[in-house]
Amino acid sequence: MTVAVLWFRKSLRLHDNGALTWACSSDEVDSILPIFIFDEEELRGEGGGLGFNRLNFISQSLRDLDNRLSDNLGLRLRIFSGNYLEVLGNIRQHLEGEKICLAYEYCSEPRLRNSEVTLEDWSRISDDFRTKSFPARHTLLDIEEVVGSKEFKKPKSMKDMEIIFRRHLDVNSLGFYDVGDPLPVPNSSKSMNTVNLSGSVMEISDLESSIMRIYPGREDDVQYFTGGETEALERLREKVTDRVQFVNDFRKPKTVSTNSKDDPREPSTTGLSPYLSSGCLSARMLWRECEKSYLTGSHTKPPESLHGQMMFREMFYLLSRTVENWDSDVGNESCIEVEWDEFDREKITAWETGNTGYPYIDAMMRQLDKTGWMHHLGRHAVSCFLTRGQLWQNWTHGRDVFERKLLDSDWALNNGNWLWLAGVAPFSMPYYRIYNPCPDSKSSLNVETVNADFIRYWVPELRSFPSKYIFEPHLAPASVQRTSNCIIGEDYPLPIVDRKLSRKENLIRFKSSIQT
Repeated sequence: MTVAVLWFRKSLRLHDNGALTWACSSDEVDSILPIFIFDEEELRGEGGGLGFNRLNFISQSLRDLDNRLSDNLGLRLRIFSGNYLEVLGNIRQHLEGEKICLAYEYCSEPRLRNSEVTLEDWSRISDDFRTKSFPARHTLLDIEEVVGSKEFKKPKSMKDMEIIFRRHLDVNSLGFYDVGDPLPVPNSSKSMNTVNLSGSVMEISDLESSIMRIYPGREDDVQYFTGGETEALERLREKVTDRVQFVNDFRKPKTVSTNSKDDPREPSTTGLSPYLSSGCLSARMLWRECEKSYLTGSHTKPPESLHGQMMFREMFYLLSRTVENWDSDVGNESCIEVEWDEFDREKITAWETGNTGYPYIDAMMRQLDKTGWMHHLGRHAVSCFLTRGQLWQNWTHGRDVFERKLLDSDWALNNGNWLWLAGVAPFSMPYYRIYNPCPDSKSSLNVETVNADFIRYWVPELRSFPSKYIFEPHLAPASVQRTSNCIIGEDYPLPIVDRKLSRKENLIRFKSSIQT
């Protein structure tokens, strides 16, 4: 009989998990050993590893996964840190004499795909170890199948994605693309493999303590988004299943960037992106729940609808799989090579810490640091500000900050979004569409400006500022600054650049880049 070493990678959940379902149902599997492996780089801390919110979210997700494995299947999750081949080699030694099948979902991300090729070679060393991979269920399409098809062309628009979906998915009797039903949580009578791995296993409590050592100043922080499948399913119910009209009326560009009226931390969208990115929630389950609402009456259509947004997500997965150097500004066919300024630490630091002197930009970046999340229009604004709008810094610098801090950061999507918003990709908005970092009530950034509670919450220095001046506080008369207990240039920064002058200069520079 065989020990199934179940490697959780992009699906930190029990529902819609192909590898888990196979391990629980296969007649050849006698016992199961669920594992998760941290890359050592992810635990380095500031400047290299994952940010506090991301690490904490993953830690919470792993604790929830362990609890659910125990409650539903009588299994326990083993957590490791280090080179995956060394970790698997250690497990292999401890399971000497057993037949081992390493079960995992294959992934289109190059770093993960390369590891899979190595694993296949490694498994040929002896008969006691083999691998079994399953199509990744964090996407609606089988990415490898789509890019391997003869008719595949790299998509650049929703029209292109509609063509791809029609070619690879049936349309069901209800008129929707049939992405397939999410797999249910499996039943299992398989035993937990109890091999003694002491000394190499990281307990979840150890991981939590490690995070606090890496980020000692964050021990009192309360995480707004709680990680885990349990929380993901509850948020799905609250934000989608129980809000039929919201789903049917949903238009992504019309949602408010400054969050819920009652809570500056709660998104005006579903807030499900961290759970999709981490694999706590299946994309198929979200698709099906939206479909249920659509069946009740008229509803929005792609690209603005929730289904449309999920299709855009697939587009970036396809491009990231097929565009060489997807994460680079050089040798990337989806990136105009712009001569950005040299790395400016002062500008980058001011932008990352929310101290640019532009309250809308600063509020967004402070929200990111505290919660790990930001509305998509906020991302539009801060990325435009950093790159072609005001600071003329390379988009890869902003990408790296988002990679560390965003809960929903995903290699394919993060790079795709920055390429798009820096204006350098074929699918980008026109380069001359530059967001005003001091938005008014008519701005396409959809900002609440009457009370400006979002600004007051995230930039408390300006809490007493009148709304008339709060988006450009440096223009407030000295008397207003004094009565508001905030002197600009002392209690809150002066603007780091002249937004109008920098915009004008950068438009000229970008146009020159296109013409050369």
